[in-house]
Amino acid sequence: MDDGDRREDSFRSGFVAIIGRPNTGKSTLLNFLARRKVAIISDKPQTTRHSIRAILNLENAQIIFIDTPGLHKPRDPLGEHLNRAVRNTLRDVDAVVFIVDASQVIGSGDLFIANELSSLSTPKILVLNKVDKLTQQYIEVQMEIARQLGEFDDIFPISAATGQDIDKLVEKMVELLPEGPRYYPGDVITDQPERVIAAEFIREKVLELTREEVPHGVAVEVQEMKPRKGREIVDIFATIFVERESQKGILIGKGGRMLKEIGSRARSEIEQLLGSQVFLDLRVRVKKDWRKEERYIKQFGYME
Repeated sequence: MDDGDRREDSFRSGFVAIIGRPNTGKSTLLNFLARRKVAIISDKPQTTRHSIRAILNLENAQIIFIDTPGLHKPRDPLGEHLNRAVRNTLRDVDAVVFIVDASQVIGSGDLFIANELSSLSTPKILVLNKVDKLTQQYIEVQMEIARQLGEFDDIFPISAATGQDIDKLVEKMVELLPEGPRYYPGDVITDQPERVIAAEFIREKVLELTREEVPHGVAVEVQEMKPRKGREIVDIFATIFVERESQKGILIGKGGRMLKEIGSRARSEIEQLLGSQVFLDLRVRVKKDWRKEERYIKQFGYME
């Protein structure tokens, strides 16, 4: 066997689930690893609804990361589906990264997830995120508390926001993965369709700009996305769905100002995604109590 064969044999690849309570920094870590924004970020719970995949291509490995919705106590059929999606993902991956927010109290929510993971034979890494906000002494205290959550292959304090010590985390993940092929071409960073990511970017701006009476009742569907004939511009037609007429009024705003602001912010990020100028046409429609209807959950792409 020549040197080239030996290098090929040592290539490692696999799927890694990122799990944790809502707002622990799962999507921030995913975007850092992808070296590009592929998942939306918000300080509101249950932001992630799609199992977004980001692909990290290394010389000796390819890691496919899956950003799962935060495990939580479900209040409606959508919440129940999101929890099922997390549990299904955990059964199908090669390793799990469990993220804890080290800047907060490590408590019952983290223990609930740790208990979910305890029955898995899959390799598991515990990550304490947001340590850039903490003193070294407090980090050590949180590390000691985190060790009580269960048995893990390793524990890493990191900052997904700054990139602190993520290289060490990646090295450990590569070590835990099996030898395998390159599942995706080396220039691919996500397997999510651009239409899905664009819809999520629009929803992210709704989360940024609205208060508690709107966010959980919002879904976004891109009906059409196509290059304009004879022009270097992409036309996107999308609808924001809400559950109440009052929510529709909030999203449109006085004189349409809120909807224009949502569109302006979303368009900027979609243009970075596509590398092209974008015309974004946004509408708002009411689908009463859509989160309780499986047909709507499926229509909006949350059923897998």
